[in-house]
Amino acid sequence: MNISVVIPLLNERESLIELHDWIADVMQSNHFSYEILFIDDGSTDGSWETIQQLSENNKAVKGIQFLRNFGKSQALHAGFDKALGDVIITMDADLQDNPEEIPELYNMITSDGFDMVSGWKKKRYDSVLSKNMPSKLFNWAARKTSGVKLHDFNCGLKAYKHNVVKNIDVNGEMHRYIPVLAKNAGFTKIGEKIVQHQARKYGETKFGMDRFIHGFLDLITIWFISRFGRRPMHLFGALGVMMFAIGFAFSLYLGIDKLFLNPDGRLITDRPQFFIALVTMIIGTQFFVAGFLGEIILRTKENRKRYLIKDAI
Repeated sequence: MNISVVIPLLNERESLIELHDWIADVMQSNHFSYEILFIDDGSTDGSWETIQQLSENNKAVKGIQFLRNFGKSQALHAGFDKALGDVIITMDADLQDNPEEIPELYNMITSDGFDMVSGWKKKRYDSVLSKNMPSKLFNWAARKTSGVKLHDFNCGLKAYKHNVVKNIDVNGEMHRYIPVLAKNAGFTKIGEKIVQHQARKYGETKFGMDRFIHGFLDLITIWFISRFGRRPMHLFGALGVMMFAIGFAFSLYLGIDKLFLNPDGRLITDRPQFFIALVTMIIGTQFFVAGFLGEIILRTKENRKRYLIKDAI
């Protein structure tokens, strides 16, 4: 199979039929063998019934319905797990991503040898204050932190080699950072393509300003995980040893000063350096223990399901 199109959605019933027809026309005109995977992330507007109708009319349409809303990352994870295509395309269900971009994205993967290609909505139709400016700030921070030189991490229109999606773990709200996850997994040939952005035709956006706050917090998380996720002792242990050494040095100084330099002076417990030394050694010990516990958890963790499927077709 040439292409799997993975589409996570939440309450996008009005756009599904139009989106399906558009994708099907593109696939048939380019003679691709394909499948369309709709991942219903707990919709309450009848989206699943529409997906079932589309599946009855087109055997290339498949779907997964979550028991409740688990988030876009979990929806993508489920879609990646089920996808069979040589190339996997992800796109949003709100008709803001243009299916006409699919053939060129496919060629960039199969002919140009990219592991993944991310879309760049260079010209956007969103509000400047609520989306454009925060998005530019977010993307700048993501580039500086991750080292992945993309202009638009948040673009839902992306293309992947089959083995990329099968070897990355998209969880929490890490869908924004799939290029970073791919890079950390060893897939370093990451390309970018300017894609057409279209104004939302139906409904309202599901994302508010809070997504950027969460995005920056997730950015810190993925930076930490990429640097120290497999070796937490390297960070916490180093901090612990450094803090303990500082506290011990203060204690040694106080002891030498009291015993040899100023035996008739103030009691050690009356000097502020004593409390600095005590607190610093306690914090250092806690950092070291945190690193040790992190290593134990890392070696004993269990893989648990992050979503529950209600139905699938």
